[in-house]
Amino acid sequence: MIGKLTKRAKAATTTTPTITPDPRFTFKGHIGHVNAIAVFPDGRRMATASDDKTIRLWNLEDSVVLKKMEGHGGQVQAVAISGDGQLIASGDVYGELIAWHGETGKSLTKPIKGHSSRIRSLDFSPDGAVLATGSYDGRTKLWSTKTWMEQGNPIISTAKVNCVRFSPSGELLAIAAENGIEIWDPCTRQCIAELNVNSSNFSLAWTPDGTRLLSVGSIYNSQIREWNTSTWQQVGYPWNARQINALAVNSTGTLLVSASYSNHVHLWQLSDRRTVALFKCQPTHCVTFSMDGKRIFSGGRNNGISDWVVPEDASPLEAPKKQVSEVALY
Repeated sequence: MIGKLTKRAKAATTTTPTITPDPRFTFKGHIGHVNAIAVFPDGRRMATASDDKTIRLWNLEDSVVLKKMEGHGGQVQAVAISGDGQLIASGDVYGELIAWHGETGKSLTKPIKGHSSRIRSLDFSPDGAVLATGSYDGRTKLWSTKTWMEQGNPIISTAKVNCVRFSPSGELLAIAAENGIEIWDPCTRQCIAELNVNSSNFSLAWTPDGTRLLSVGSIYNSQIREWNTSTWQQVGYPWNARQINALAVNSTGTLLVSASYSNHVHLWQLSDRRTVALFKCQPTHCVTFSMDGKRIFSGGRNNGISDWVVPEDASPLEAPKKQVSEVALY
């Protein structure tokens, strides 16, 4: 298995990828770095979070700002949308959490002091009943989305938590921290697996079928790793990349995109790890796909959100499934 993957990776390096110098469009409105992007399941809107302390809702069809959501006292680091699109959650640098109505953008809660340090990642369970929050305080907490009260004791890591991601079935929760990756059963609070990565870990993304988990290290150790979720063994060798902050997998599990400090967004074919396209841009903090997989949205230091077109020969032909999306990490 390792040999086959290595051969494919080497062969792919001889292929010249498409290089796109300019995005299809740039969404402008934030006055601070864009830290997080999440697309609604209806495919018509997206939410973005920024250092300017706001979340903004955008209409993807006409690029209009539908709502400017204010309430955080500090930089908003993370944003997530429930699977039915009815809830939005955001977390800030002071460890405060706010829940919002998915349609109106009105706040459902006052700022909740969820953590003693910045919230770096949020994720709703597939059924929308639970929100997971991961923080620099080394804790991952689970919240009821009916009461917005914490459920049980927090999961405690020995280092800062950078990313939390429910599996597509909701039966597992992957946690990426500064010193490793852990897989937990969110119901029993039992650690199912500890992945052998002795370095900082920034971002996680499950494939839609749940058979693979993708992870990436810090911007100084940006190796992408692929994990078999039935054995929790690494598949092949790590992919070498540069200064990656975030990952996202498209809705069919065929493409992987990465946000980077190295002035590009990188699009990969998952089956053979081939580079499909490079999108030239300023350093990016976050990235995700549109629901139909035909567009990529990235945000970062230029205060805008770039809208990129996925090359036609890379577009999946299968019917869309549940999107695996990445938020706010840098």
